Amino acid sequence: MTTVTREQALRFRWRAQQLDSPPGSRAAADVAILAAGAQDTGPDGALWALAARGADVRAHEWPQDVALAWTLRGAPHAYRRADLPDVEAALRPWSDADAAQRIFDASKPLRAAGIAPLDALAHAAATMRGVVAAPMGKGAVSTAMTALVDEPYLRWCRGCQATHMYEMPFRLAALHAGLELEPDTSPPVLVPVPGWSAGHVGHLEPVPVRPDLDLVRAALRFVGPATPSLVAGFLDARLADVRERWPADVVTVGLAGEERYVLAEDATALDAAAEPPHEPTVRLVGPYDLSLQARDRELLVPDVARHKALWPVLGRPGGVLLDGELVGTWRPRAKARRLALALDPWVPWDARLASAVAEEHARLAAFRGLEPDPKATRVNNCV
Repeated sequence: MTTVTREQALRFRWRAQQLDSPPGSRAAADVAILAAGAQDTGPDGALWALAARGADVRAHEWPQDVALAWTLRGAPHAYRRADLPDVEAALRPWSDADAAQRIFDASKPLRAAGIAPLDALAHAAATMRGVVAAPMGKGAVSTAMTALVDEPYLRWCRGCQATHMYEMPFRLAALHAGLELEPDTSPPVLVPVPGWSAGHVGHLEPVPVRPDLDLVRAALRFVGPATPSLVAGFLDARLADVRERWPADVVTVGLAGEERYVLAEDATALDAAAEPPHEPTVRLVGPYDLSLQARDRELLVPDVARHKALWPVLGRPGGVLLDGELVGTWRPRAKARRLALALDPWVPWDARLASAVAEEHARLAAFRGLEPDPKATRVNNCV
C-alpha cells in the first residue's frame, strides 16, 4: 500500500478540480466539477467556481449550456444542461432509508402515516410537475403544493407563519419533476426543463447511472483519497448505502494514518501530485467552493482552532488557496463600483504571494463588473 502525504492529497484535489487552470482557458461546460455539481450559494457561487477553474464567465451571465437545480443537501448546484436527465437519474435515492435521510425531519410524519419516504418524494415530484407548467416563483409553487398534498407532507412554519410543505422534500422533488432553477432569482423561480420527458416523472426506481455522474465516484475523484465514511458525509448519505455502491476499481493508499481509496484510473494523477508545481498558483475560492466541501476538515486545516473561522454556522468567508493549501481567508467589501477585500493571512505572505492575491482580487472584481479597491483592502499579518 502506497502512503501519500497531506500535501500530495491536497495537490491531487487541486488538479482534479482544475484549480491550476489559467484564466479563460476553457469553456464553462468543460469544467470538470460540473459532473459533481458546483454549489451556487452567495454572490461568488457557481459562476465564480467555474471562473476559478479557467472558464471565461462573468457574474449574472449564465452560459446557455449550464443549468441550475436543487440537488445535493438541497442546495442549488450548477450542471451541464445536457446532463440534467442523467443527473436526475444519479440523484435518485438509493433506498427508502436513504430517501428518509435526505428529507430529514419530514420522514417522521410521513412514516407515521404509513407513507414511505421514497414514495413521498415520487408523489411530490409528480404533483409539482402538474403545478409548474411555466416559470413560477417558489412561493406560488409552495401555495399550490400545500393545497394538493396531504397533511403528513405539511408543517407549520414559524418563520413564515403559515403551513406549507417540509422544505427538503419540496426542494429535492423539483429536479425529479423536471424543473430547474432560474439563476439570480430571489425568491427562486422554478422553470420546466426544455424537452423533459413527463413519462419519467414520479418514477424514482434505480436505473443505470453514467460513471462520470455516479455520486460515489465523483466524490472519490474530486475530494479523494477518501473513505466510505467521508464520502457518506460529503453526500449526506447513509454509510451503508455508500458501502453497497463502493466501486470495485479503487486503489488503497495510506493517508493521515488510515486506509483511504482513490479510483484506479486516478492513481497516476495521485502519484504525480507528489511533486510540487514549478509555478505556484493562488486562487480565491468562494465560501461553498468544492475545494472547501470535503468532510476531512482536519486534513485541509490541521489547526482545529481555525475551523470555526473558515466554517462558521453563518457568514462563511472564502478561502485563499496556494496549490491546494489554505493560506488565509477573504471577505468581499463592495461599495459603489469598487470591490475591496478583507484578508486574513494564516501564514506570513511574502511579496510574491501578496502580489498573486492582488491579481486574483482584480480578477474577482472584473468578474463582478467592478474595479478593485486595493487601498481599502485590509490585510492582517501580511509580510
